Amino acid sequence: MTDAINRCSAEETAACCCVDVGTILDNKDCTASYQHVFATQGEAESMLKTLTDKAKSVESEPCVINHSFNAVEGGIELTADFNFSCEAESLIFQLGLR
Repeated sequence: MTDAINRCSAEETAACCCVDVGTILDNKDCTASYQHVFATQGEAESMLKTLTDKAKSVESEPCVINHSFNAVEGGIELTADFNFSCEAESLIFQLGLR
């Protein structure tokens, strides 16, 4: 008698249209980037604080945050990169922004 369910691996699974999580989240993309133009410096700084607090809430190891404020037509542009220790944290952070 043969098994009705195939043994699972990263390439194939017993269920249709399923893949091993390790195939998708391979820790190659641990950075989440954010860019937006705000009317004032204060609004941009407030958003950076909100984003930083959100990053800290999902990090397992300290998240490295690099940011800049640039004067552009229409206001202040906030650009920030959040470098997490693993890709899952980056994904959780990005999904939390939606």
